[in-house]
Amino acid sequence: MSGPNGDPNIPSDDGIIEDEDEFNEEEYAAINTMLDQINSCLDDLEERNDSLNGKLHELLESNRQARQEFRGQLTTATPPGEEKLFPDQDSPATEGEKGGE
Repeated sequence: MSGPNGDPNIPSDDGIIEDEDEFNEEEYAAINTMLDQINSCLDDLEERNDSLNGKLHELLESNRQARQEFRGQLTTATPPGEEKLFPDQDSPATEGEKGGE
């Protein structure tokens, strides 16, 4: 006799799991309660993640603004004739910086 997939010498009843364990209402209620608790924990983690993400974006923006202010203070505090630490990208280059064109 062939098996369920046409395999020879395998009885068709072999490998079938008889699920004799029947869950009662209390077990389903306990499983449902556990799933609700897991869902609640996941919702809490998602809220914390969103909050941390928002705070991170605020911190990045604050750091960006502080860096721009610091660069502005450095460029205005540089006496004439001295090199700037952060040269303007829009300023024309000198002959030495152009590569002797």
